[in-house]
Amino acid sequence: MVLLGTLINGLCILVGTLLGLIFTRIPERFKETVMSGVGLAVLLIGIQMALESDDIVIVLLSILSGALIGEGLQLESRLEYIGRWIERKFANPEQTVSIAQGFVSASLIFVIGAMAVVGALDSGLRNDHEILITKAILDGFISLVLTSTLGIGVLFSLCPVVLYEGSIALLATQIQRFVPQEVLDTFIVEMTATGGLLIVAIALNMLKLTKIRVANLLPSLGTVGLILAVVHWF
Repeated sequence: MVLLGTLINGLCILVGTLLGLIFTRIPERFKETVMSGVGLAVLLIGIQMALESDDIVIVLLSILSGALIGEGLQLESRLEYIGRWIERKFANPEQTVSIAQGFVSASLIFVIGAMAVVGALDSGLRNDHEILITKAILDGFISLVLTSTLGIGVLFSLCPVVLYEGSIALLATQIQRFVPQEVLDTFIVEMTATGGLLIVAIALNMLKLTKIRVANLLPSLGTVGLILAVVHWF
């Protein structure tokens, strides 16, 4: 079953969120400290991923081209609009944390990264779900912690995660017919590094050190492939 790993990932996010809701009443100072700790861990993950690049020029060009596309499409505003729509539907008067913030933050953390892409590719190409199942366990713990600080908005992030990973898994069943293995391996390495930089940006936002419009950088994960295709064929 090609989508098995994707469905398990979504299920773990659901379970982690439900467990996290139990801990939402802990004192605010505990939440702030835990969130800072999560931010530092996410920062470390991003740095480790970014350092895997074999060609920093490709990463730079991907980030720049992706930023232009993202700003042109206003992806951050659109994602926040979806989050605010969810908030209007499900928020309650006693809610102190923005549902939109939880949805956007969790969606970006779960979607950006090598495990989502590589795991989905493995599911589609080899029907091997080990990477996505490992990611599912990690996402379950992360969703628990995020929900305890950001609230129920984290729950709705499982929709973009399932759609994103499921689409890649389904497309991967055809990808080897068109993409040489060498190009595919290079893409995974440089996409991992580019995704790492985006995760660093998420961490800096979580630590409230800056406010980077990370969603507007998301197209860079796709432009990596376009740039590598140009380099390979020309």
